[in-house]
Amino acid sequence: MGETMDQVYPRLATLDLEISGYRTERHELDVSSGFRRVTTEVVLTGAGLEGRGEDVTYQAEDHDDYPAALPVAGKWTLDSYSAHLETLDLFPGRPPQDGSSRHHRRWAFESAALDLALRQRGTSLGDAVRRTYAPVRFVLSTRLDIKPWLAVDPRLEFKLDPTPEWDERLMEEIAATGRVRALDFKAFYSGSPVDNPPDPVQYALVARAFPDAVLEDPAFEGPAREALRGAEERFSFDAPVHSWDDVVALSARVREVCAPACDAFALRHLNIKPSRFGRLRALFDCIARAQAAGMALYGGGQFELGVGRDQIEALASLFYPDGANDVAPRVYHGEPHAGVPPSPLVPLDAQEPGFGFRFRA
Repeated sequence: MGETMDQVYPRLATLDLEISGYRTERHELDVSSGFRRVTTEVVLTGAGLEGRGEDVTYQAEDHDDYPAALPVAGKWTLDSYSAHLETLDLFPGRPPQDGSSRHHRRWAFESAALDLALRQRGTSLGDAVRRTYAPVRFVLSTRLDIKPWLAVDPRLEFKLDPTPEWDERLMEEIAATGRVRALDFKAFYSGSPVDNPPDPVQYALVARAFPDAVLEDPAFEGPAREALRGAEERFSFDAPVHSWDDVVALSARVREVCAPACDAFALRHLNIKPSRFGRLRALFDCIARAQAAGMALYGGGQFELGVGRDQIEALASLFYPDGANDVAPRVYHGEPHAGVPPSPLVPLDAQEPGFGFRFRA
């Protein structure tokens, strides 16, 4: 047993934090979705230690001219530091191309602060919130053919993005593997390399071919409405969720659109992507409220290339270890190859101080 969820942030909020400065480190990688991924690690320094967070903003240009002189130095609590960040423009040169990037950058500075505060206290996140790290069941998120990965590990599970190239025969072939836990329609993306305009015919085929899979970020209004009628209990959302208020609003909108059949509808599944929340308080508030409502949670990734992947694994281990967690280790970003760690990721008995996650090889 550990802290109840509504106790988690208050316990972290009072952690002392000393910051003397910061630097940034840029990462780049060609990834499977057909674009070059760029992220930036924010490295806060203080009391001879470092704390790291990762900015997963998708537009590569927004990582250029990264601010190097934000006034973050000082002695804080984690909560007072967060309040201070509220007063800063984290994109001082020019606004980001996508407004959600403000959440991503805020998360980098908040997660780096949590990491540093924990290291300065000499404790892990699990110890700080009185929770035990559990083995993390994960899925591999991809748009590529899954057969090469199944040849590496027949037990591997997947979260897949249906693309316009999917036909009924391919869906039946994939479904026959029995290894798909979630399907991401990506209907809420716009102007990104992974945009996927809703196709009602494909929606209906996917819902029928994968009757037990979670259906993430579907369009549920307009022509797509009838295609997913009866599958609402499998809906989950990701891209439009930045707070618990967004979850409440989405549930209400589904009820409105689907009335009268969905008058009692409430979301049963939710993808938790920490970088979309920006603030630690908003993240832990949403997790607490969602779990109190009986929702099945799972962690989401955003092609983290650095410490951000370790951190979403840590959160999954502590708060939703059995979900369809899109937190596969970074080695899965490349082409299928042997020697990758299998699911679940079994945590080491002794975790290092900080906001990270170490698992058995």
